[in-house]
Amino acid sequence: MRILAAGFALACALVPATVLGQAYPSKAIRVVVPFAPGGTSDIIGRTLGLRLSEAWKQPVIMDNRAGVAGSLGAQIVVKSPADGYTLFVGNVGPIAINNQIYTSVTYDPVRDFTPITLAVTAPQIVVVHPSVPAKTLKEFTSLVRRHNGKITYGSSGPGSISHLSAELFKRMTKTDMLHVPFKASAFITTALLGGEIDVVFSDMAVVLPHVQANRLRALAVTGPKPTPLVPGLPTVSESGVPGFEMTSWWGMFGPGGVPQPIVTQLNTELTRILRTPEVLKTFATLGVDAATSTPEQLSAMIKVEVTKYAKLIQEIGIPKQ
Repeated sequence: MRILAAGFALACALVPATVLGQAYPSKAIRVVVPFAPGGTSDIIGRTLGLRLSEAWKQPVIMDNRAGVAGSLGAQIVVKSPADGYTLFVGNVGPIAINNQIYTSVTYDPVRDFTPITLAVTAPQIVVVHPSVPAKTLKEFTSLVRRHNGKITYGSSGPGSISHLSAELFKRMTKTDMLHVPFKASAFITTALLGGEIDVVFSDMAVVLPHVQANRLRALAVTGPKPTPLVPGLPTVSESGVPGFEMTSWWGMFGPGGVPQPIVTQLNTELTRILRTPEVLKTFATLGVDAATSTPEQLSAMIKVEVTKYAKLIQEIGIPKQ
């Protein structure tokens, strides 16, 4: 009897991507986006979800769960069944940063998620309201020094990439600005367009249309090289803050423990989608770069990112809350 049971277990393990005898996927897949609709994470999730649905002939349902800088959605995912039917559009915040900022975040970013593939990398863009009297980042830095502590910047909350970028800028330029946190990047953009705040270190996809329409003024990009989407725009490092670099990333994850055959199937299909000309073009127009990885490469990257941001958070002195 024991031999038969062991043989049955081995046979089940060797059946590619099956759940209780049904080929995966056999029902709707939920994609949890841990931010409000309209932001970069939402755009990425919907772009990939639509094409996944088309390829597999199964509904892909978007589930926006904003809160705790992206960790509310993350905590929903880690408590979901690890059967491949709940996926997570995770970025550097909820995956690599938030458990070092918020006492309410109890998941382990390495243990409690199943990495599937890296999806997107992107620099941020520094943008100001047109009323701000600065045409370049150097001019803006001088303005901040003259009005120390009075210039306002928006972010998605303590520990978010937009917050850490602004705080790193303050630290490296020895200046001060007033932090105004928001619940989502779409709200930050609305506030910036209305002149309620002065500057944002923003995901490019969110603000690029407003920059191109001259409703906002771009000063620099935070990555290692300029972006072709805003010709002539320098990097922060080239604009008087040598060594400054912050790059955002997004990946697709599942709860910890998703069976390897399902991980492999998801990775293969998402990699194919991310390399299609239409997705490459869609992401390029948003100022982000489609990227792919093996699950193992993404897992290794997360470990590096957790260590990097732990050091930055300690250096900046962000208290746990």
